[in-house]
Amino acid sequence: MEFFQTEEPDIEKPIIIAAMQDMGNVGSIVVNFINDSLRTKKFRIAKTPYPTYVVDIGGHIELPNESWEYKYSDGLIVFGGGTGQPQDSQELYALCQDVIDISKKYSAKFIYTLGGFHTNRVLDKNPKTFVTTTSSELTKQMQGLGVFTTPQRSIITGFNGLILGFAKQNGIQGMGMYGELNHPEIPQYRAAISIIKTLEKLTYRNLGDTGKLEMMAQDIEKNFEN
Repeated sequence: MEFFQTEEPDIEKPIIIAAMQDMGNVGSIVVNFINDSLRTKKFRIAKTPYPTYVVDIGGHIELPNESWEYKYSDGLIVFGGGTGQPQDSQELYALCQDVIDISKKYSAKFIYTLGGFHTNRVLDKNPKTFVTTTSSELTKQMQGLGVFTTPQRSIITGFNGLILGFAKQNGIQGMGMYGELNHPEIPQYRAAISIIKTLEKLTYRNLGDTGKLEMMAQDIEKNFEN
C-alpha cells in the first residue's frame, strides 16, 4: 500500500469516519454522501500497487485504479468510500494502521466505521442501525441513549470491522454502525439513511439532506420488485 499526502489540513481533534465498500455498498454510500454533502477536501490518498483483478470492458481489459481518499471539513476527517477494498491481508492491515496514524497525528479521539447488517427479518422501509463499540462502558452509554446494539456474537470481516480492533489496540474509542439489510447484492440506500440519521444523533451534526438517497432507494425497490 502506498500513501501520498497532497495537503496539510489545519485541523485538530476531529471525528474520524472511515468505511469502505461492503455488502449492500452501505459503507461507501454513506461516506460518498458525507463527502458530497459537506464538500470535504482531499488531503491524502491510499493506493494499492497490486490490483487483484482486471476489468474487461468488452473485448479488451484495463487495470483498475484502486485508490481511496482521506478528506476533511471542519472537525471531521472522512476516509474510504469508492469501490472495493484490499483483498490482501497485509495491505488491509497497512490501511488500518494508516488510519490510526492519521488519527493520532491530528489528535482524533473517536473513530466511526459503517457497514451493512445482514438479517433474515423482513424489513419495512425503516431499517434499524445496530452499533458495536470498543468497550462495554461505551456500549452501556449507547444503550442508555436508546441506540440499538448488535444482538448477538458475530464475526465482522474486512476493513469495516478490523479498524475497530486497531482503534482499541491504540487506545482510541470507536464505534461500528451497521444498517439492516435483506439483500446484500444490491445497493442498500435505506440502510445508509438509517446510519446517517444515527450518526447525526450521536455527533450533533447535520450531515445533509437524504432526499436523493430516498429517491434512489425507491428506484432500487421498483426495479427489484419487477
